[in-house]
Amino acid sequence: MPTSTHDRTILVVDDDEDICSLVAAILEDEGYAVRTAANGAEALKNLRTLGKPDLILLDMKMPVMDGWEFARRLRTECADDVPVVVFSAAENPALRASEVHAKGWIGKPLELDALLDAVSRNVRSSAHAVAPD
Repeated sequence: MPTSTHDRTILVVDDDEDICSLVAAILEDEGYAVRTAANGAEALKNLRTLGKPDLILLDMKMPVMDGWEFARRLRTECADDVPVVVFSAAENPALRASEVHAKGWIGKPLELDALLDAVSRNVRSSAHAVAPD
């Protein structure tokens, strides 16, 4: 029996408040629980406080802590099993994704179908989710 999206959490990490709000609204409409962070440092704090999400959507160029540093620290300090999908306005978002060993990428400006497809293909199965202490 397929698992509903209602028990899946996605962390959106982007310094553009409008993008965070838009992506959160879209994903919430699809039934996902969404958390947001404005930079990598805020995202790490979110992970430590609220636990691992089922997917992280990660912008690369952000102040305070960029996507490259966040991805490195995610893998070494927090979790190596949380899938990451990069979303970037860079000329080659696939290259940015490969640099941080992401499962996928989405170009900016965001296209709704591409966003939903990337999320559904890469969201971690809740069977792998770790129950909170």
